[in-house]
Amino acid sequence: MTYTTLHWELKDNVARITLNRPDFANALNAEMGRELMHAAIRASEDPAVRAVILTGAGKMFCGGGDLKHFASQGDGLPAHLKELAGCLHMAISRFVRMEAPLIVAVNGSAGGAGMSLCLFGDVVLAGESAKFTLAYTKAGLAPDGGSTYFLPRIVGLRRALEMALTNRVLSAQEALAWGLVTQVVPDAQLQAEAQALASRLASGATRAFGAAKRLMHHSSSESLETQMELEAQAISGLAHSRDAREGIAAFVAKRAPDFRGK
Repeated sequence: MTYTTLHWELKDNVARITLNRPDFANALNAEMGRELMHAAIRASEDPAVRAVILTGAGKMFCGGGDLKHFASQGDGLPAHLKELAGCLHMAISRFVRMEAPLIVAVNGSAGGAGMSLCLFGDVVLAGESAKFTLAYTKAGLAPDGGSTYFLPRIVGLRRALEMALTNRVLSAQEALAWGLVTQVVPDAQLQAEAQALASRLASGATRAFGAAKRLMHHSSSESLETQMELEAQAISGLAHSRDAREGIAAFVAKRAPDFRGK
């Protein structure tokens, strides 16, 4: 598939998805929303994809929604936003539910929907100059992109409300202290660090990663007993897999496992 607002590269089981509107701060328009949805489906369906990197081209990760494009919609803006939000939300759902781990590499600023794109990553690496702001209410809009689901779970309700109401800008180090990012690295090393981590994860037990992701996301809405039953079903189900047998055999033999994502 050919993309106009994204760049897709698959190499050595790592899919790199780059938001590619650098002259427009990688802002989301309807076309990018649709392409991001298709890229997420592609990543979740292709067994060759065993890790995914999401990042931005140029100096900025993503400045949010394309407000200039929104302004051109006139009375059609509500319908336009429903379409864009629908595509974006489908993309997020597929990224969260896929088995391959998702690494978000945040270069430069992440505002509005750009910040929303940071919140659902399994691992989030930020360059030391990165900045984060929710920004929606500054434009008279309500947060979307799953931010009202993920943000309170990550930072707590009080801090989430502060970010939504005041549009506070967090530095990379503040985002690290709040738990919004996993690691802060020098800007010049961001992409290399993301690639190295993705390569390591791509050689891991992909199905086990997927099970771990699903269990973690269920955990906030289930009782202890239900969650433990889901755990029992997951671990026993994985015992049928080739990688589980290989992982156990490798441990017993005191050798490195040869995982193949099966």
